[in-house]
Amino acid sequence: MQPNKTRSDLWMDLLLVAFLVAFNVAARLLPHAPGFLPVSASGLFAARYLRVPALAVIVPLLGMALSDMALPNEDWRITFVGFAAISIPALAGIATRRWHGILPVAGTMVACSLVFFLLSNGAVWAFSGMYPLTWQGLTQCYIAALPFLDKTVLGDLFWTAILFGGAWLLQHMPSLSRRAL
Repeated sequence: MQPNKTRSDLWMDLLLVAFLVAFNVAARLLPHAPGFLPVSASGLFAARYLRVPALAVIVPLLGMALSDMALPNEDWRITFVGFAAISIPALAGIATRRWHGILPVAGTMVACSLVFFLLSNGAVWAFSGMYPLTWQGLTQCYIAALPFLDKTVLGDLFWTAILFGGAWLLQHMPSLSRRAL
C-alpha cells in the first residue's frame, strides 16, 4: 500500500510543479507591472509544499526558460545570473522547511528579493555595457534600479501571500464548510 501512496504523492507534486510553471509563464507573458511577478514566490512555495522539495528548483527555472522563448533576448550572461538568482527562493525554501509561520516565510522572501536585486543588477552593470565598470558605474546602476526594488519586494510578498494563503484556504476549506452545515 505504501508504494501506491508514494506514487500518488509524486504525481501530486508533478501536478503542482506543472501548475506553478504554467502560472509563471502566463504571468510573465501577460501585461504586468515591472518586477511584480510570482516566479520567486512560486519557487519558495514549491520548496515548502512539495513532498520532493528538490523539484522546487524546476518551478522558477522552467517558467523562466519557457517564457523567455517568447520574450526578447538579453545577454546570455545576464540571463544566466537571472536564472541563478531566481532559483534562490526555491533553495532557501528547502533550507527553511522546518521553520513554520508567516514571519519565517515573509523574512525568507524579503531576503531572496534583496539578493535577486543585488545579483540581477550587478549582472546588468557587469555585462550590459550601459555603465562603466567602476565603483561609480556600479553605484549608478543600483541607483537606476531602485525604482524597481519596492515593486519586486512587494510583488514577491503579494504572490507569497496569494500562494501560501490559497494553500491554507484549500487545506482548511473542508473544515470550514462542515462547520457551516
